[in-house]
Amino acid sequence: MIKLPKKTGLLTRRQTLQGIGTTGLGLAAAGLAAPAVRAQSGRPIRFLNCETGKDTLAFWDKAANEYQEQTGIEVVVDSVPLGESFTKITNGIRSGTPYDVANVGFIGHVLLLAEEGHIVPLNELTDQHEWGNNILFPIDGDVYWYPFDYNLALIYYRQDLYDELGLSTPTTWDAFVRNSEACVDGRRKGGLFPIGSNGATNWMSMGFMWAEGVELFDDNWNVIIDNDEMKPKAAAYLDMMARLYPTMPPGALQASYADVVSNLVAGTVAHGAYAGRVLEAADRDNPDLAANLAVMPYMDSDGSQTAVNHGYDGWVVLDTDNTGPAMDFMRWLTGPKMVDFLHTAPVHFQPARLDLYDDERWRDNEMIQKYSGVVETMQNLITDPSVVLTSIDTQGPSVDVRPGKVFESFALPEMIQNRILKDMDAGEAVSMAAEAMRKAIS
Repeated sequence: MIKLPKKTGLLTRRQTLQGIGTTGLGLAAAGLAAPAVRAQSGRPIRFLNCETGKDTLAFWDKAANEYQEQTGIEVVVDSVPLGESFTKITNGIRSGTPYDVANVGFIGHVLLLAEEGHIVPLNELTDQHEWGNNILFPIDGDVYWYPFDYNLALIYYRQDLYDELGLSTPTTWDAFVRNSEACVDGRRKGGLFPIGSNGATNWMSMGFMWAEGVELFDDNWNVIIDNDEMKPKAAAYLDMMARLYPTMPPGALQASYADVVSNLVAGTVAHGAYAGRVLEAADRDNPDLAANLAVMPYMDSDGSQTAVNHGYDGWVVLDTDNTGPAMDFMRWLTGPKMVDFLHTAPVHFQPARLDLYDDERWRDNEMIQKYSGVVETMQNLITDPSVVLTSIDTQGPSVDVRPGKVFESFALPEMIQNRILKDMDAGEAVSMAAEAMRKAIS
C-alpha cells in the first residue's frame, strides 16, 4: 500500500528543461494548501490542456462545441505547454479560480495534489479497464489520474542500413556499439544519445542502465547505486557509453529532445531514442526514411534483459464545486471520444488502456495501420512483464517526490559526463553520483 509522504515541492521534467526555477515553483507548491474561494455554481467546465499539437488543439475546439451542443454545458479549454501545467493548476487553486480538469505529466505532481486534497479519485473510470504495466500509480488504493498515453523512450534504428550492412538486431551492448560503429559514414553518425545535464539525457540515455538491472533506491529509500551489487553494473554502463560516444555527432553534450528527433528524421544518425513522435515527424518530412525506421528496446550487457525508459501523460479532476459536471465530462471524454483524441497523434499517443489495442475504431487509422509493426512492438513493451519499465522519477518502492529530486539534480547525466568528458574511473563516477543523489534527497 502506497502512503502519502510529507509535503514538498517538485519540478516536472519539462520545467527543468525550460529553466523554470525551483524557487518559483516552490512558492506555488507552498501555497497549494491555501483555502480557495469557490467559484459560483453553474459555471463552465474549465479544462487545462497541455498537448499543443495542431491536430490535438483542433480536437479540443471541436469537442468543446460538441459537448455544449449535447449537454448545454460550456467547456472552456486553456492550452499551455506541459512545462507550465503545474504552475497554472496551483495558481488557479490559490486564486479561487481552479481548473476542473487538468493535464499532468509527472506523477509527483499527482502526489502533491492528492496529498492536499485538491483532486478526487478516478477509480470509477480506471476500474473499468485493463491497463499496461506500471501506469496507474495508486495511492492508498485510490487512482488519482487517468493516464491517456505512454511516452516510452525506446531505440529507433535504420532498418535499411542494417540490411545494407548485414547487421543483426543487437541484444547486447557490444553488438549495439559495433552496429553503431558500422553505421558511421562521413557525416552520418552511428547514433545520438544525449549526455548533457538536461531532461533529454535523463529520459533518452538511461535505458541501457535499467536493462542492466541498476536500481537507485532500496525499500527504505536508501541510495544504493554505489553498493556492492549495483556499482559494478552502473560502472559497466558508463564504460559502454564511453565506447558509444565516439560514434555520435558533435554536440551530444548540448543535445535536446528536438535535436534527437531532427537528426533521426534527417537520417544523419542511425540510432536514437524517442517515443512515437519520431514516426509522425518522419512520415511528414521524410517519408522514405520513415518507411525504414524500426524500433527496439534497450538491451543489457549479456543479452538477458531489455528495458524502456518510462514516460506518461494523464488527466486529473480537481475537487471544486464543479466536480460533478467535470466527472460527467470525463465519462464522455474517456468513453466515446477517447479514440478521437488519441487519433490526433496516433502513433505518439500510445494507449495506456489495453482494450484500445483491440478497438476496431482505434485501429482504423492510416498511421496506425501504416506502422502496425512498430505499434505492435510498442504494445508488447507494456504488456511483457520481463521488460523493465522504469525511469529516474519512478524509481523506488512507491510513489514519492524523492526520485523527482534526483531527476532535477542531474546527478546521473553528470555521472556520464565525468566518465566520458573527464575520463574519470567509472566506479569513482558512480560514487560521486551516489553522494549527489543523497544530497538531493536529504
